[in-house]
Amino acid sequence: MSTGLIIIGCLILIAIVTVQIGKVTELAAKIRGEEEVQFETNKRAGVLMLIFLAVFLVLCIWSAIYYKNWMLGYGPHESASSHGGELDSMFNVTLFFTGIVFVITHIALFWFAYKYRGRKGVISSFIAHDNKLEIIWTAVPAVVMCFLVIRGLVAWNEVMADVDEGEDHIEIEATGQQFLWHLRYPGPDGKLGTRNFRLIKTGENPLGQDWMDDKNLDDLHPTEIVLPVDKKVRVRITAMDVLHNFYLPHFRVKMDAVPGMPTYFVFTPTKTTEEYRQELRNYPEYQQPTDPNDPNSEPLWKTFNYELACAELCGKGHFSMKKIVRIVSEDEYNAWLKEQQSYYLSNVRGKDFDPRKDELLEVEISQRKQDFNLAVEKALSATAAEEKVVKLNYVYFETGAANLTDLSRYELDNLAATLNKYPNMTIELAGHTDNVGSAEGNQTLSQQRASAVQNYLVQKGIDSSRLVAKGYGQSKPVDSNDTEEGRANNRRTEFKILTQ
Repeated sequence: MSTGLIIIGCLILIAIVTVQIGKVTELAAKIRGEEEVQFETNKRAGVLMLIFLAVFLVLCIWSAIYYKNWMLGYGPHESASSHGGELDSMFNVTLFFTGIVFVITHIALFWFAYKYRGRKGVISSFIAHDNKLEIIWTAVPAVVMCFLVIRGLVAWNEVMADVDEGEDHIEIEATGQQFLWHLRYPGPDGKLGTRNFRLIKTGENPLGQDWMDDKNLDDLHPTEIVLPVDKKVRVRITAMDVLHNFYLPHFRVKMDAVPGMPTYFVFTPTKTTEEYRQELRNYPEYQQPTDPNDPNSEPLWKTFNYELACAELCGKGHFSMKKIVRIVSEDEYNAWLKEQQSYYLSNVRGKDFDPRKDELLEVEISQRKQDFNLAVEKALSATAAEEKVVKLNYVYFETGAANLTDLSRYELDNLAATLNKYPNMTIELAGHTDNVGSAEGNQTLSQQRASAVQNYLVQKGIDSSRLVAKGYGQSKPVDSNDTEEGRANNRRTEFKILTQ
């Protein structure tokens, strides 16, 4: 309480002293005369301006030298893309000319403020017009600006050039949304599928991809940008809601993401993430710990990553629009690409909202055939009788009947191809059911289903003497009948290799 009173008392005293000083100054002015006080004030202001002139210039030069290793284009932060060097050079040339103007005008401004301050007995001169001076300060900036503009246009045409038809490149897509980036890569077909904003549904189809377009079926939605070094990249850029900006500072890539107006940027990364880290390693600034509060944390160079940011003020969550960008070798890129899963196949396929759920896709046909052949090869090399059984995972029947569904033909065609490949092979076709219904009825149904598979294979040209159809009903469950998944597993059809 006493401390507070002391502080309040001090503030009151300061206020009183300030008021008294003002009164003393006013009184002194009256004694000496207003004009004399004004001349003193002018002189003092002029000297302060000279001091500011020197201090400000020194601080500008010092700060530029001190922070150069943190600034893009200087120290370790040379461009990591093939076109970036041209942009850095253009900015340096611009900085050179504007820097000269800055120093001259800064010195002139504050020197003139001192030199031409109001003084006793000095009268200002009036200059109405000076043609020579006006020509000089018009012509010189005009020539410099023409040089800078032409240089900029040349750089613009080179940097903004699109890829040529048939040119080898990678095309990816980035879509800005408050407050995140949606990334899309083409799958094995190398093509990005079409989009329709009317198809956008959060959680189902965030980008509005048209699943009836086959090019969309293998498209990838990675969580980071991974690109191979020294490979030309074309980025499709768009936005869903407001204006965003696709910004890769270390590659000198910056382009607006505009709703309804797709833009693009083409660049070639020239330094892998690891190469950039090794360059940072040579500077003491980047030997500092990543966490200032933990001296044992990793140094800054070791935790460095390229990044994608939004360079447009797009809302209060603007700061969170950040993605990691990794530049790697060609082999590392291909390995990463193989690990990525198609968005459609992993998030849409078979769901209620899948428009193609009643259709078997070419990629699925190919994959199922590959899996089937691997299972057959494994069974052929087995010695134990129970290991010579191959489950027909994609053979389905109508509910409660022995009628094969249309999609079952792909799996059965694979089996027919295997029997043609191994002409001496004989197999037992086994039908099974769950425990729903009577045991006798299930036995009959399983026999009918095994016979249906046999008849299909015979129609495909397989000799019936090589096929044995047998129904086991509910006598050989492989899973619990207490759940729907378990019952589905028990309603299986399989074949056992008898001879080969």
